[in-house]
Amino acid sequence: MDIYKHRSDFDVRDYELDMQGVVNNSVYQNYLEHARHLFLRDFGIDFSEFTKKGIILTVIRVEMDYKYPLVGGDKFWIGTNPVRVSPLRIAFIQDIYKYPDNKLILKGKVFGTVLNKSRRPKIPEELDKLFLH
Repeated sequence: MDIYKHRSDFDVRDYELDMQGVVNNSVYQNYLEHARHLFLRDFGIDFSEFTKKGIILTVIRVEMDYKYPLVGGDKFWIGTNPVRVSPLRIAFIQDIYKYPDNKLILKGKVFGTVLNKSRRPKIPEELDKLFLH
């Protein structure tokens, strides 16, 4: 469990549940997105400042393997690792674990790129240093 560069803690909120009383499958993508934003913030990257500068972080593909459902009131954490996929593509390996037993809930991988002001792919230096080569 200590293999992640970043960890984020969350609580399941009642409005995230579907008719079966489990977290709706679409909500997990929101969880992963929020954890990526927290990762960037904690490593000195301000997502909104990037956007104001015309630097756009773009998701191009998402893989999610659901292992076990979360239900209302569950507490969980997301482990995040950045990975460099190619000169113009990045990915975040993101796994969700439930407290208190660290049961694996979801394994995810989110692929993306960064577009500069000209809408051309280019990874900025301050982001590049966060990704393993």
